[in-house]
Amino acid sequence: METMARFWVFIGILLLMAAWEMYRPKRALSLGRRGRWPVNLGLAALNITVMRLSMGAAAWLAAIWAAERQVGLFNLIPIPHWLSIALSLLLLDLAIYAQHVASHRWRWFWRLHQVHHTDLDFDTTTAVRFHPFEIMLSMLYKVALVSLLGADPLAVIAFEMILNGCALFNHGNVALPPIFERRLRYWLVTPDMHRIHHSALQAETDSNYGFSLSCWDRLFKTYRPESKQAQAEMAIGLTGFRNASELGFVKLLVLPFEHPRER
Repeated sequence: METMARFWVFIGILLLMAAWEMYRPKRALSLGRRGRWPVNLGLAALNITVMRLSMGAAAWLAAIWAAERQVGLFNLIPIPHWLSIALSLLLLDLAIYAQHVASHRWRWFWRLHQVHHTDLDFDTTTAVRFHPFEIMLSMLYKVALVSLLGADPLAVIAFEMILNGCALFNHGNVALPPIFERRLRYWLVTPDMHRIHHSALQAETDSNYGFSLSCWDRLFKTYRPESKQAQAEMAIGLTGFRNASELGFVKLLVLPFEHPRER
């Protein structure tokens, strides 16, 4: 049930963002949807299938296991239930920020994560463009975190839905009113903020790592408020991957095991 709830929330937000992108796009796409969506959504379908057949609900099951055996920080200290849920959401988001930083700085992790950054355009489907091995490693990481924290199962479900929803939102090719975008960015990662992270300039790629809350980038000095070029004009992707014909579905699956190219 937990998996199905996450799935339908994901589908609903994906469709909403796709409609928003058609109504009010931020940038003109260089490849268009036909050239990219089969690859991005194909990876999403593969990842969903792999996770359903392996460890799809592992984080939620870890939370149930920890609660039954009173394992983990929040099962051992006497704090109100609402506070344990709030702290779990906050600390899990911080942990995902840390994971994202590591995926850029650790060579072998970057080999997997580069699949996400090879997209030559930026829209809500970019949020699901991940290698299956990275998704599986991320789940193992979350299982360990949930067990150590003793996170409530409700907090885990809520966190997964928030993470997926925010990723689809902040990868959206949508234009927000400037004053609203600036105010929203104090709290959440906006599309304009995260689009900088997908710039082809490495100094910009290595910034704005947050997925949900924007505070972590400011706190850890990885925040970049503006891109060097205007957002509607800046190059998206990686310097070593500028040929769309080299970025097909099968090619992306084997990419992490090939000789690394220039970032």
